[in-house]
Amino acid sequence: MSSPAARVEAGGGIVVAGDGRIAVVHRPRRDWTLPKGKLEVGESPLEAAVREVREETGLEVEVVRPAPTARYVDQRGRPKRVRYFEMRLLGGTFTANPEVDRLEWWSPEDASARLTYRSDRDVVRAWAARRSAGSAQEAAGAGRGG
Repeated sequence: MSSPAARVEAGGGIVVAGDGRIAVVHRPRRDWTLPKGKLEVGESPLEAAVREVREETGLEVEVVRPAPTARYVDQRGRPKRVRYFEMRLLGGTFTANPEVDRLEWWSPEDASARLTYRSDRDVVRAWAARRSAGSAQEAAGAGRGG
């Protein structure tokens, strides 16, 4: 009898530029996805998310808030949980590397439709809906004299 596969834990970023577009990465010969990666020993999901964004994209970011979490079964049949964080772009320059050969900036609507994996598309949709709801609540609060 085989034991159940251990869950893979990962952290990822929804990196937002000043114009509202988000960073999406292309892994050679594979897919369009959000920057993400597995936790290293002793690392928190937040630390992994910031590290992976920097390693995959060369971008410097500031974490804004937690974003939705993705749960799915990876290509090796293991359950995987990716905790995402909304991040504001501070700077940096992308250079193609062995993990990522392209970085593009897509609108949340485009990312919700075009990312390769459903779990990524679902995360972006949930994040965008939460962000829109937060903006509406902030605007309503401002109208009450704060």
